[in-house]
Amino acid sequence: MSCGCKTSGDSAHSCSPKKTANGCENVNTCGNSYKLSVFDWLSNINNPAPNRCDFVEVRFKNDRKSFYKNVNNIPLHIGSVITVESSPGHDVGVVSLTGELVKIQMKKKKFSEESALKIYRQANQKDLEVWQEARKKEDGVKLEARKIAQRLGLEMKVTDVEYQGDSSKITFYYTADNRIDFRQLIKDYAGAFRTKIDMKQIGFRQEAAKVGGIGSCGRELCCSTWLTDFRSVNTNVARYQQLSINPQKLAGQCGKLKCCLNYELDSYLDALSNFPSSSTMLETEKGKAFCIKIDVFKKKMWFAYVDHSIAWYDFDIDLVKKLISKNKRGEKILPLEDLKQPETPSQSIDLIQENNVDRFEKKNRNNRNRNNQNKQNNNQNQGQGQAQGQKKNRPERQERPNRSEKSENPNADSGNQPRQPRPQQQQKAPVEKVKADANPDADKAQQNNPNKKKFKKKYPPKKDKNA
Repeated sequence: MSCGCKTSGDSAHSCSPKKTANGCENVNTCGNSYKLSVFDWLSNINNPAPNRCDFVEVRFKNDRKSFYKNVNNIPLHIGSVITVESSPGHDVGVVSLTGELVKIQMKKKKFSEESALKIYRQANQKDLEVWQEARKKEDGVKLEARKIAQRLGLEMKVTDVEYQGDSSKITFYYTADNRIDFRQLIKDYAGAFRTKIDMKQIGFRQEAAKVGGIGSCGRELCCSTWLTDFRSVNTNVARYQQLSINPQKLAGQCGKLKCCLNYELDSYLDALSNFPSSSTMLETEKGKAFCIKIDVFKKKMWFAYVDHSIAWYDFDIDLVKKLISKNKRGEKILPLEDLKQPETPSQSIDLIQENNVDRFEKKNRNNRNRNNQNKQNNNQNQGQGQAQGQKKNRPERQERPNRSEKSENPNADSGNQPRQPRPQQQQKAPVEKVKADANPDADKAQQNNPNKKKFKKKYPPKKDKNA
C-alpha cells in the first residue's frame, strides 16, 4: 500500500513502518517527499468548525495537481490516499495540502470553486491494487506508443504516459514543434491499448520538469523541484549580464535558455543604471574611441580606438562620466594612454589557501624549526651561565705538558703501562671475580680458542647535567 511519498506512486517505496490508506505519518520528513510540495505552516492551528475549508489539494503523477471538495467531511491529512471524481470513472490521488492554505492556492491559481469535483472516499485495498497495476504498465505503454508514432511518420515525441486510477483512460504527454494530425494515431492507440485515449501537448520546459535530472550547477533541476511558472527568457538577459552568446553554455537540458538567467537580472539592471551607455564614443586628440567591454563588479569600462582596436584601456565609471561631460562642452580629451593611470598592484590574500598544496605541512615545519631554535638558544644560555659559575669556583688548572715533553716519555702512549683503576672499577672488581668463579667453563673455552678476541666492556655514557 503506497504512502504517497514517491512521485510515481510506486508501492515499493516505504518511508515508515506503518503504511495505510490514511497516508504516511512521516510524510513531511520523508526523503522522497513530493516533487512540488507545499509546507503547511498552519497545520498545528485548529480553526473553528464553521470557518473550516472544505477544499483539498490533491496531487497525481509528477506535478499534476487539482482541487477537490470534501463533501462527506472525511478526516483527511497530508499523505492520505483518496478516490476522487473523474470523467469517466474515478481517479486515485494523494492529498498534498489541507486547511486554510488551500484557499490561498486556489486564489493564486484562479481556480473557481464551482468547477471543483468531489471526493468519494478514502482509497480501499481494491482501489490501490488497481492503481498500482496501472502504474506498472506505463513504461511498456510509452515505448509501444513511440513505436506507433514513428511508424506513422509523425514528428512528435511521447514524453510521459499516465493511467487513470481505475485504468479507464490513458493520457499521453507529447512535445512537437509543428501541428500534428492525430486522427490515425488515436485509432491505432485505441486498438492497441483498448481504452480511452487523451492527448496533451506540453512545452520543452514542462518535459524537462517531468523527466528531471541534474543541471550544470550540480543540483537537481529547478523546474522539477520547486519552479512552477516558466517565464520567458531571451538573449537580452545574457547581454545585460555581459555573457557571451554561446547556445551550448546558456541552454539547459530542455534546449531552451536557462531559467536561472532571470534570477540575478534585477541586480544587474540596478548596477547598470549607474553606468554610461555602452554605445558611448569618446573624442580624443588621437581619434575616436568606443566602449568595448563593461565590468559590472569592478565598475570599469574598457575603451579602444576605432582605427586601432587591439589595445584596450580601462577606466572607472566616474572618470568616464567626466570625459563625456568634456566632450559635450566641445573639448577633446587627452589620448587614452595618457589618461591611463598606473595601477598599484594589490596583493590578494588567499584566506582559504587553496592554491598552496603544502599549506598544512609548512605550518608544522615552521613551528618545529622555531621550537628547535628556542631550545638551542636556551641550552647555549644555560651552558654559558654554568660555565661562568664553574670558572669562578674551580681552581686554576695546571698547564699541560707540550708534545715534546710527551715524546720524552715513551711508555706514556704505549698500552703496556697499566692505567690506574677508577673508583668505579675498583668497586666492580670483586663482582667480576665472583662471576669468573661462577663461570669456570667460560675460562676453559677462552683457553681452547686463543684467537678469539676479547671485547672490553663498554660503560654507558655519562649523562650531561647541562642538557
